[in-house]
Amino acid sequence: MMPSTFKTLTFAALLQVGVFAFASAASAQVGPRGAPGAVMDIDDQPGLEAPQDDYAQMDPAFRRQPVYFRTTEKPGTIVIHTNERFLYLVQGDNRAMRYGIGVGRDGFQWSGLKSIERKSEWPDWTPPPEMIQRQPYLPRFMAGGPGNPMGARALYISGTVYRIHGTNQPQTIGFAVSSGCFRLVNSDIIDLYGRVPVGTKVVVRQQAAL
Repeated sequence: MMPSTFKTLTFAALLQVGVFAFASAASAQVGPRGAPGAVMDIDDQPGLEAPQDDYAQMDPAFRRQPVYFRTTEKPGTIVIHTNERFLYLVQGDNRAMRYGIGVGRDGFQWSGLKSIERKSEWPDWTPPPEMIQRQPYLPRFMAGGPGNPMGARALYISGTVYRIHGTNQPQTIGFAVSSGCFRLVNSDIIDLYGRVPVGTKVVVRQQAAL
C-alpha cells in the first residue's frame, strides 16, 4: 500500500497539473503578442484582482512611453491603431505618449471618428446581452472595484457602447481579446484618464497611416 503522505503529495501534484492545463486552455493564444493575427481566447474574469505590478505580465514593448509620432492631429487627440495594438495621445511636435492596448476580436473591430463623452473612476459594469449570451456565467451588473473587468477608470466613447478602460487581466494587452472596447492596464488608464478631458477627439484606425 502507498503511504498516506505519498498519496497526498501525488494528489497535490496532479491537482497542480490539472489547474495549469485548465489555465492554459482558457487563455489559448494565436500569433505573437501585438501582431495583427495575435488573438487571446480568454473569458472575462469578474472578481479577479489585477496584480499590484500590472506591468509584470506585459511585453516591455507595450509599456507606456513617449515616442516619435508623425500626425496632423492636434495635441490632446487620442489616436488608436487597432492593428498595432497601440493608443497614442498626441502631444505636438510629432511626439505622443504611447500606451499598449488590448483590442476587439475579429468581428468586433471597428474604426471611425468619435469623442470622449464621459469619464468614470472605478466604473460599474453591465455586460451587454450579446456578451452574456457568449459567457452566461457573467453577472448582469457588477459594481466598480478592483475585481471589476472594467478596471480602475473608463473613458466612454460617444455614439457607441465602447469604452477605453482598465483591466483585471494585464496579460491580455497586445492581443485581440475584447468585444470592441480598448483595454489598458490599470496604471496606464489612470495616467491617461488624468490627461484626457471630456470632449477629447478619438480617431480609431484599423491600419497605421504611412
